[in-house]
Amino acid sequence: MRKIVITGPPPVQILDIAGPLEVFANAVFAHSPDYDITIATPDTTHLLQTNRGFALTNAVPLTEITGKIDTLLVTGGPGAESGTYDPAYIAWIAAATTRSRRVASICTGAFPLAAAGLLDGRQAVTHWDFCDRLAREFPAVHVKPDPIYLRDGCVYTSAGITAGIDLALALVEEDHGHATALAIARKLVMFLVRPGGQAQYSHMLSHQAVTSQPLRELQVWMLEHLRENLTVDRLAERMGISPRHFTRICLRETNMNPGQFVDRMRVEAAQQMIDSSNMGLKEIADATGFSTADAMRRTFSRILGVTPAEYIHRFKRPTQH
Repeated sequence: MRKIVITGPPPVQILDIAGPLEVFANAVFAHSPDYDITIATPDTTHLLQTNRGFALTNAVPLTEITGKIDTLLVTGGPGAESGTYDPAYIAWIAAATTRSRRVASICTGAFPLAAAGLLDGRQAVTHWDFCDRLAREFPAVHVKPDPIYLRDGCVYTSAGITAGIDLALALVEEDHGHATALAIARKLVMFLVRPGGQAQYSHMLSHQAVTSQPLRELQVWMLEHLRENLTVDRLAERMGISPRHFTRICLRETNMNPGQFVDRMRVEAAQQMIDSSNMGLKEIADATGFSTADAMRRTFSRILGVTPAEYIHRFKRPTQH
């Protein structure tokens, strides 16, 4: 059996542990599991503290984990995001890597890996909200903010939280082939390969984080007027400020310039129409203010990493009859 060790600096994000665990636990052949899964803790109490105020029991202290490891998974959570790590824990990760076939991080578990020097000179990804910080704190790491997961040699990194499930499926596919990984994905009711990158998920919520009341009110108005020509001048006039000041507010509140903000809102509106209607792409493009279906396709692809047709194929639920 392949020995899987899942650990993280406590408190850990529960889903970072539970998601990959479920994937590996479902790799069963001839009624027997293929992976021997161990939840490891830096503590000596056989408990691994989580970010939700309770502990996972029957965890194995790191000092009791001996022998070869097939896959070492380091998870994220508040402990990984703290920026302060127990030197003994980081030293254990570095040492355990030498007896592991492959090493992977889930979400912000990339930070302990980086602290152990395992990501130096490698490409890596973490949760989209922490990519800039990872690059800043560990300049020797080549941070790639968009992928769901990355492999660089025997080291794997993944994006935010649920991306750990995507990575675990990829590792199972690497071990046992496409059919096995697909069967597990079907059992867990998820995609075997999630299309696009983090952008299609992180940016869908970006405009909801706006704190300025006037800008939030403008968003509502924009959604009702997407078919119109939403120029910087017109939006600024709507808010009663100069175009330059409006651009500054937009950049501050959304990290996007006005043109990018408009495009993002149109794409999100198009997504909602695709999800909730049977309209054709030309109709949706017209309803959301794109000049043509091809213009929507290009903008969709640039922002989400998938075309509208790919989005329909991979995300839209079949119509129930």
